[in-house]
Amino acid sequence: MRGSSLATRLFLSATAWVVVILLITGIVLSSVYRDATERAFDRRLNLYLRTIIAEVATPDNTPDQFQSLGEPLFELPLSGWYWQIARTDTEKPEVRASRSLWDKKLPKLEDHGADLTAAGIRLGYIDGPEGQNLRMVERPVDLGADGKFLISVAGDASEIFDETRSFDYYLGGTFVALSIVLVLTTIFQVRFGLAPLKRISESIADIRSGRAERLEGEFPVEIAPLARETNALIDANREIVERARTHVGNLAHAIKTPLSVIVNEASAHGADSFAAKVLEQADVMRDQLAHHLERARIAARLTIIGTITEVAPAIEALRRTMEKIHRGRSITIGIEADPQAKFRGERQDLEEMAGNLVDNACKWAASRVFIEVLLEKPVEPGAGPMLRIIVDDDGRGLSAAERAQVSLRGQRLDESKPGSGLGLSIVIDLAALYGGSLILGDAPIGGLRAELVLPGV
Repeated sequence: MRGSSLATRLFLSATAWVVVILLITGIVLSSVYRDATERAFDRRLNLYLRTIIAEVATPDNTPDQFQSLGEPLFELPLSGWYWQIARTDTEKPEVRASRSLWDKKLPKLEDHGADLTAAGIRLGYIDGPEGQNLRMVERPVDLGADGKFLISVAGDASEIFDETRSFDYYLGGTFVALSIVLVLTTIFQVRFGLAPLKRISESIADIRSGRAERLEGEFPVEIAPLARETNALIDANREIVERARTHVGNLAHAIKTPLSVIVNEASAHGADSFAAKVLEQADVMRDQLAHHLERARIAARLTIIGTITEVAPAIEALRRTMEKIHRGRSITIGIEADPQAKFRGERQDLEEMAGNLVDNACKWAASRVFIEVLLEKPVEPGAGPMLRIIVDDDGRGLSAAERAQVSLRGQRLDESKPGSGLGLSIVIDLAALYGGSLILGDAPIGGLRAELVLPGV
């Protein structure tokens, strides 16, 4: 049952218990009914037995006086219903029997291991003359001077078995119908009883996807505490992120201020080799500080739940900005963006990653830059859609070795181009923090293709 849902586990558990309980109940009821049927049969046999004993104790009876005992089956040969009177105090036992026995005799229950009860009778099952399964009652009677007798009455036990079997059939049919009703009731209860949990799950998915900020709506008393605690956890998460942002900003200001003082003091002694070295290392420190503070800022922001950014408007705004920046080079920037594409993250992060790629493309392009935005459906079950931002330029492109070099932080292929060399490394770091990646390749229009893969919505 690994990986199965709570509803499935509850349903299977409830169904198993229903089956077990009904099975045990059926066995108990069948046993009780069989015992009741057997007792009723025994009362009938005892009635015939007492009638025969009363007739035997009457001194003026004749052998044919009580042949039938009011039961015609005692007259029918080998019918399965028999009585027998055997005198046991003579050397040669005298036996009288019902016509149904024909010339057969009933065995003694004592020979079959049946013991006398407190009432002085024996009860048990025996095989009849024709192989029938008989239920027999036997009692010894002492009439003093009139003799001692062993009186037996037997009936066809198939009546007991047939009654029990018929009852079992009806009981089984009833329990099957009851099982179906109980299973349907269980399905109904599980489905509607767990509906609030499903609603909470869907609401949390909406929060993660940015369609909602909190769990809204009324919940049952049993589920309401879970909803309240979940909302409290979301609020606490936001507060922690805000505090982290504040601390990161304070740290940046605290470090940048003395660093600026160092740079200013070193700049005042520009001709000094020591001052030049200080300026060089200060630039390295500034780059390192900007890089790691940016990573800390993004890592903190990624913990915010439910941040979604429309991609097409952000890319269009980026195009207008880059056209102004590179106005003097007459670079044409084309866009083909899916209007439904959304980024699972904050807009300023998207602008920073895409902006670095477009800015690099504009620096190296001969005349044209093309931006394409695609939203791909999830490939695996449970995975989310992926956003692809592809930036092509018609510049000279890069070899495989050059692509590996520019991905390193601070590496620049052409010192004549403006920039610090941190652009692509920042894009790679930010994309990795979002669970994405940056792929460099050859563009169809002749230059470099930069493909940014990010989580979409």
